Amino acid sequence: MIDLSGKTALVTGASRGIGEATAKVLDRAGARLLLSGRTVEDLERVAAELTQPATVLVADLSQPGSGTELAQRVLATTGGVDILVNNAGIPMRRTPSQLTEADVDEVFAINVRALVMLTVALGPSMAARGGGSVINVSSVAAIRGPLGRVAYAGTKGAVDAMTRALAADLGPVGIRVNSVAPGIITTAIWEQSRRSVPGLIEDLAEQVALKRWGSAEDVADTVLFFASDLSRYVTGETLGVDGGMGKVGASPCPTS
Repeated sequence: MIDLSGKTALVTGASRGIGEATAKVLDRAGARLLLSGRTVEDLERVAAELTQPATVLVADLSQPGSGTELAQRVLATTGGVDILVNNAGIPMRRTPSQLTEADVDEVFAINVRALVMLTVALGPSMAARGGGSVINVSSVAAIRGPLGRVAYAGTKGAVDAMTRALAADLGPVGIRVNSVAPGIITTAIWEQSRRSVPGLIEDLAEQVALKRWGSAEDVADTVLFFASDLSRYVTGETLGVDGGMGKVGASPCPTS
């Protein structure tokens, strides 16, 4: 069993979905949690469901300086973290003809700028604690080229590139930086489409080698691996948690 007792972890975007599942799996492993997100009620609900006390830090990471400001609040609260899960992000579905400059600015502000500035600001304190692990949440969109998601896919490609670059910069002080790239996951982002689009669930499952949608827990367990010493000699990697969607051909389901 993975034991993170004595470790402190910050999870951004912790109010639901992958962030909530990640907070719960890290908590069960013994880590002390700091939960960040935009909605205090949801964060407090997640905190109440953990096995040990957690700190709630409300933050809107779309604003300039917000990543650095959140890091300063973390340092003032705990002195630093051993594990940073950069999960906060927004989806964006826009065709090229619909995409505006404001759209691009918004999705890059949250998915890219806040992520890198939060990581950079927390890096020195993490190094002072003897090192640690940064886990960025990317997407299969970074490698697959989805229709109508050019800006979103661009942010996730940037996340993977920054993961590798930060791994080079922070490796000498004992900080590992990796990313997980979820595929189609049954989170709130897909909830309305799953209810309203006939055949969507089955059609997308057919594109996956394992023939099913993933769960937030599937992703959270992979984050736990990167947070733990089981991945102590792994850095700069992006691990697809997508049932094979990104790199593996999807053959038809057997008929008999």
